[in-house]
Amino acid sequence: GQARLVTPGTETLIVRHFHRTTLPPSDVLTTADEYFADIGMSRASGDSRARQFNGAIGAVALRVRMEGGHYTLVEASTDQMGESRLDKNVKNFFASLHRVAEPRHRIEAGF
Repeated sequence: GQARLVTPGTETLIVRHFHRTTLPPSDVLTTADEYFADIGMSRASGDSRARQFNGAIGAVALRVRMEGGHYTLVEASTDQMGESRLDKNVKNFFASLHRVAEPRHRIEAGF
């Protein structure tokens, strides 16, 4: 597929994902810049509370906002159908936020 820019308001983003973290918004966006670049996506736009990335696997728009004083709510919207490769990468990005917030916590199978 070809990369395309999704301009808010001109194209519908299909799937929305949410994640809450203890990281401040700036750390979430720094992690997003690194993570999405590593999977071959280009940063198309961004500011202090949002990012948009485009690549061969689709487009993702991220928004961050403080919630409840101690948490940052991360919202991710993609232009792909649910359970696409991009949606799985968004979920993996959320897991990477957990690893940044809790570097000593190891995720292991419980069986």
